[in-house]
Formats: sequence, structure tokens, C-alpha cells
Amino acid sequence: MAPGGEVMKGLLLELPLTPYEEVHRLQKMLVAERVSGRLARDVVILVEHPPVYTLGKRGGRENLNVSEAFLAEKGIHVVETERGGNITWHGPGQLVAYPIVHLEQARMGVSDFVGFLEGVMVKTLSSLGVAARGDALNRGAWVGAAKIGSVGIRITEGVSFHGLALNVNPDLIYFSWINPCGLTIPMTTVRRELGEMVSMERARAMMREAFETLFEEGLTSVTREALIGEEDDACLKKMR
Repeated sequence: MAPGGEVMKGLLLELPLTPYEEVHRLQKMLVAERVSGRLARDVVILVEHPPVYTLGKRGGRENLNVSEAFLAEKGIHVVETERGGNITWHGPGQLVAYPIVHLEQARMGVSDFVGFLEGVMVKTLSSLGVAARGDALNRGAWVGAAKIGSVGIRITEGVSFHGLALNVNPDLIYFSWINPCGLTIPMTTVRRELGEMVSMERARAMMREAFETLFEEGLTSVTREALIGEEDDACLKKMR
């Protein structure tokens, strides 16, 4: 049950490796539908992205340690977003979750929701065999002094989007090209902590279980086409 006592139902949309910009447009579409009430249930999107750097409302280009020309040569975009926070990286081996949640209906404050997202990462990591913690000062998931997961959200008319990113098996070289979240900190992964690869399928299953604690009736899997309609889905793909 949600913290405010309301029974909640949720939808789970699992996507394969999908460009960041495409999923960003999908999120904004779902937020508009959730705000209007045409979408009656909250949605959690689980996905991986091709390599991309995203900037938050605090900016982040000043925290690039390489030139954008260098990144362009490698086919990596730098994308401005409306989420909170600074620069971060998304890419293969990193599990990203975008919860489209009507916080007012769930009776959750923004700080409580960010804490919940940290808890999702900590619980997922525990299920995978890694002990981690949240941090009320520098939000995210931490293993000792190293960061293993990030949180950055945006609230539009009471509905959340953007979300969290958990480092399962990514190549850490990408983080050396930035100051992650504007901080000079070490980054880590589940693979580094355990000394072995962890399947993304297992990580997705553990994260789904962690998110289900927000929904008394759990999460029901749904396809993109069923969620937004075939015509809108086709339009999103054409806009890549």
C-alpha cells in the first residue's frame, strides 16, 4: 500500500536497448496522459540505453572532462533534460527505471519519493549480493565512498518522471570522461563489487520486485503498443 494509505496499481513497461531521446519523448507523453487522467495507472519503465550523457537543470557541460567533439567521434550525444541534478551517463549494462507516478494521488512528498527510489536501488543491490546505502546529502546509492546508482527526477503537476540509474555491468570508462553528478567521486558497479558478471535479466527481476512494494496489487506487464497505441508508438520510432 502507498504511504498515504491508498491502494495502488501499477503497469510495468520493459523495453530493450532503446535510444534515450525516444524514451524521453515516451515519458513526456505518459506524463501528459497521467496528468489529464486519461492514463489511470502509474507506469514503471525499465530500460537500457545506448551510450549518452544527459544534463540536468544544474547544467553539467563544465563537468565534461573530454570535448564534445571527442564524444561525437564515438557517436555519443550530450542531451539537455529537465530533470534535477547535473551530468550523468547512461549506457549498456546500466539498468534505468523511469517511474511515472502521480505523487499527489499516492500522497507522497518529493523527498519521500526520492528516498523510495534510493530504497529501490538498495533493495535491488541487496538481492544481487551487494550491500549499499542511500545518502540524504548526495542522493543515490553508495557502496562505501563509491557511487553505484543515481537519482534525478522531475515533477510536472504532481506526476514524476525521469528516475534512477543502477550500474550493473557497465564499462566505467564512460564515467572517467565526466565528473558524475558534478562530483569528483569514484564510481562502481555490481560486477566490480562481486567480481563477476550479473545478468541484466536478473537485475530487472530484482528491481521489479523492489518497485512492487509501492503497489499493493503489484505491477502488470504491458507493451508499448497497448500503453500508447500503435499510431503514437510508430510516431515515436520515426522521431529517432
